[in-house]
Amino acid sequence: MSAFKPKLWTPGDWNAYFGFGTNILVNLLVLTGLLRFVLKMPDEIVFGRILPATGLMLCLSTLYYAWLAYRLAQKTGRTDVCALPSGISVPHMFVVVFVIMLPIATMTGDPVKGWEAGLTWVFVQSFVLMVGGYVAPFIRKITPRAALLGTLTGVSIAFISLRPALEMFMTPVIGVTCFAIILLSWFGGVRYFKGIPAGLVAIAVGTLIAWGSTALGLNYGGMSVVKLSASVANFGFSMPLPAFGHVFSGFQFIGVILVTAIPFGIYDLVEAMDNVESAAVAGDSFPTTRVLTADGVISLIGCLMGNPFINAVYIGHPGWKAMGGRVGYSAATGITVIVLSWFGVIAVMSSLIPVVAISPILLYIGMLIGAQSFQETPKSHAPAIILALLPHLAAWGKLQIDNALGAAGTSANAVGMDALGQVGVLYHGLAVLGGGSILGGLMLGAIGVFVIERQFVRGAAFALASAALTFFGFMHGESIGIGQTPTVAVSYLAVAAILFGCAKFATTSAPVQHAELAEAEAAA
Repeated sequence: MSAFKPKLWTPGDWNAYFGFGTNILVNLLVLTGLLRFVLKMPDEIVFGRILPATGLMLCLSTLYYAWLAYRLAQKTGRTDVCALPSGISVPHMFVVVFVIMLPIATMTGDPVKGWEAGLTWVFVQSFVLMVGGYVAPFIRKITPRAALLGTLTGVSIAFISLRPALEMFMTPVIGVTCFAIILLSWFGGVRYFKGIPAGLVAIAVGTLIAWGSTALGLNYGGMSVVKLSASVANFGFSMPLPAFGHVFSGFQFIGVILVTAIPFGIYDLVEAMDNVESAAVAGDSFPTTRVLTADGVISLIGCLMGNPFINAVYIGHPGWKAMGGRVGYSAATGITVIVLSWFGVIAVMSSLIPVVAISPILLYIGMLIGAQSFQETPKSHAPAIILALLPHLAAWGKLQIDNALGAAGTSANAVGMDALGQVGVLYHGLAVLGGGSILGGLMLGAIGVFVIERQFVRGAAFALASAALTFFGFMHGESIGIGQTPTVAVSYLAVAAILFGCAKFATTSAPVQHAELAEAEAAA
């Protein structure tokens, strides 16, 4: 080990701290709203049990990845190593609430039962991550970078960028103004007064506009003195307490839980692998097995203390690194989260800061990740990246339709596929293409790359794997099982046969030698 001692804090850590910290804050505010207003969870459970446990999990995670970055910097003697960002998996936050916790709470009439089912869901997923950590390095080795980054781009566009962008333009006086502040600093290089971080400037300006408009009767940010005063009632110190009994009580719903816990555990596995690859492209190579097993162990600790949300390595490492984030921003965020969650400050923050002032930071991260896919892979692989992101757009579209129909008290099945098709809504196509989107995007992107590179045998192998994954419901399906979407599985078998045939019999032009590919392989 080198005698080099990396700095624990650099000036750039301030930017990353406010950016990443506000990202974590947004997620905490959203999950608090889901627990209180969707699940109708009692405040004593939300603020006394769940949030303290969530804060503990997030603190353990961010401190661990800060330590991992410190060790990498010490080993390599580099001063630009950036810690992996981590936190609550946002897609899973909605899945566990709407697919597991809410139906069970509604069926039993007891939101605590829904909480227990959520704990068991995370318990199962944690072991999927820990076991999968030993398989992931091999998958990462054989999968093209364009496929890994391409499916990540789909996540960033559909589930990170679109919602913040919509929120910004719903309240443009705050959202667009704050977005300009972010863009000017993080893309345009503008420095604000005395080096104040752009994230802090954006939040401060957005908060001032929101409260100023409230004073004038315009109420742009939805702020209210009454809500702010009421939120103070949740102040108080609450440490996480063991919730072993609640975790094992949730096993009575294990049949419902396994249907989503296993495929989403695999989703986490692939997503974390993608994010580790993204960090490697940005110059920081972390051990995949250690990252994935850490996510599993930390999630397990969190659920045993009462947290029903899975921990995950976040998308966005290149963004925080570009801001100047190194080791300190991750550790500082973890310590801040402990203070916010153990002292009941989250309720006050949600009543003080308009969410739309934070949305531009999330959009910036989505922009950066989407750009990385095209910047760090050969130009010829761009079509494969587009192919990899399509399942995520389909999943997002289906989610919007489901939510809209649900709000109207109906569903796609009730309306009918033919009726939807007559108005141009290809709902069944969205469901099939978007099912298991992160695996679907990965496999489609990989097949696309191998076709472009004339590596037909490897493409056929991925097509065969796609057929197996599809047959058992891990791709292009809503649940795991046998023969979930058999026609799509047969279609992948046909693709595999065609590619094998091309490898043996087809005559092609000489493979294109891409200078960019050679450079990327040399860097890897």
